[in-house]
Amino acid sequence: MSSLSAPFHKDQKAAARPIWLEALAGLDWLALRASPVFYGLGAPRGDGSAVIVVPGFMGTDLYLQEMRWWLRRIGYRGYLSGIGRNADCLDLLVDRLVDTIQKAHAETGRKAHLIGHSLGGVLALSAAALRPDVVDTVFTLGSPFRGIRSHPMVLEMGKLVRDRIARAHDESRPACYTGYCDCDAVSALHTQCVVRHIAVYTKSDGIVDWNFCINDEPATNFEVKGTHVGLAFNADVYRLIADRLAHKEG
Repeated sequence: MSSLSAPFHKDQKAAARPIWLEALAGLDWLALRASPVFYGLGAPRGDGSAVIVVPGFMGTDLYLQEMRWWLRRIGYRGYLSGIGRNADCLDLLVDRLVDTIQKAHAETGRKAHLIGHSLGGVLALSAAALRPDVVDTVFTLGSPFRGIRSHPMVLEMGKLVRDRIARAHDESRPACYTGYCDCDAVSALHTQCVVRHIAVYTKSDGIVDWNFCINDEPATNFEVKGTHVGLAFNADVYRLIADRLAHKEG
């Protein structure tokens, strides 16, 4: 269990991040395939519980498909989030994620584990805060759950998404897709996290400020080497997930 004792910062600010490092994400992808853990070697066997993967900003479930297959290789029931493209009203996205969580819980009879990459981790924490009765663990991979502090280019993309949401859904809610929105999904981020939360981050993150991706409890934070994008294809991340899902220490 972890506690988000520091408040979620509602405002969005630009962060000077080395975005050029993200060009090296392919090296993370290649290194994963050279690691025994990718093939399930040396990884503790799972107990058949559900693990749901949640994509980051502008992404879909497609790029997390191989993480889902890997989870199945090591003995878990891997699920895709079912949220569609992660570029919509956060309340709608979290509602879709909760539907998937409830389905996984019904099919396995156990609480589900969530793995969220980048903004997907923020959605996962929101869903867990709303439905702690069906969520066991949340892994966040480079997720700015303490407030959006991103490279200016990413903030500009966020503005475009916010404008599209206003046109497509409800222009009477100008705070939609910001920390100031009063919807259930955003409000949940201001509450205490009552499920086990493991925060994974990299100090060479070229997209978000890693200081906003960690908890106040050091024991729940885990640093790895690599890129922000590559956290979804990082051998150390896979190894950590396998160990923590099996409730191992270290």
